[in-house]
Amino acid sequence: MIDIDRLIIGFDKGLRTLFAPAQTLRSVPGEALSETPLNEQERLLAAALMRVNHCGEICAQALYQGQALTARDSQAREALEKAAQEETEHLAWTERRIEELGGRKSLLNPLWYAGSFALGAASGLLGDRWNLGFLAETERQVVEHLEGHLQKLPAEDQKSRAILEQMKDDEARHATSALKHGAVEMPEPAKRVMRLASGVMTRTAFWI
Repeated sequence: MIDIDRLIIGFDKGLRTLFAPAQTLRSVPGEALSETPLNEQERLLAAALMRVNHCGEICAQALYQGQALTARDSQAREALEKAAQEETEHLAWTERRIEELGGRKSLLNPLWYAGSFALGAASGLLGDRWNLGFLAETERQVVEHLEGHLQKLPAEDQKSRAILEQMKDDEARHATSALKHGAVEMPEPAKRVMRLASGVMTRTAFWI
């Protein structure tokens, strides 16, 4: 049974994720780097890529909050909540970079959040090992996604690159942590469905 206090806290976290400026305890990666001038096409591309990454962090927050809500084991819940905290920092970094590039956040963030939260809560109901397995596979796919964006970024945009590099390192560590806590390997059909859903989100968020 879900604790009502945890449910209220989860609802509050959701509102903060969507509508309050995200906070970071760590310095923003690349903060000390000088801003390199980009032409209009490069600026628009970088802003769109960072919008996609910001949207991905909205989804990550929702996933982990949903998973933590239904996790049964305290250690599994702690691993999920720690990952969510670092994802909050990623949210702050990408939000700030979007502003610096003169871009905007995805208009569909509330929709992505709701769907991801429901998916996270459902995975938690399957049991903690599957819950952590879902986390590990999510993070693996995020690492692949970030590697693709690092290749697409304009070479001159070193500030965005520094952010994505640190995010990639953090996501890989989250996957490793989930495995250490007993995550099981997700079935291949489930991995394909996850990639398909991620593809829909990234392609849509690039424009909307």
